[in-house]
Amino acid sequence: MPEPTRAVYLISVAAELAGVHPQTLRIYERKGLLDPARTPGGSRRYSDDDIALLLRIQELTNEGLNLAGVQKVLALEAEIRTLRAERDQARLEVRRVAVEAARSARGGELVPLSQAITLYQGPRRRR
Repeated sequence: MPEPTRAVYLISVAAELAGVHPQTLRIYERKGLLDPARTPGGSRRYSDDDIALLLRIQELTNEGLNLAGVQKVLALEAEIRTLRAERDQARLEVRRVAVEAARSARGGELVPLSQAITLYQGPRRRR
């Protein structure tokens, strides 16, 4: 199974797969929406991930966004993916710490505090 990040498509094939003109891909690249791989000779090569991104750009532009809006949406979507990954990592860490604490508690390493009840009598007055 090919890797989705492996750049194999020529610009004409990528444009056809995305349903756009090759010049549109060059515009997207100039605007910073797309960064295709380059061969040693300088030819552009597109990956499956690039094609998916092109389709997302087309979806957003068909909804009425201009390229600046598309760029902002893509940046926000990337930020959401990053934050979700960080959240998932934090959840794993919390679970790990909780399991470790439970093991320690069963091992007798934790000492219970006194559970005596004290009657509150209000603030002390200085004499």
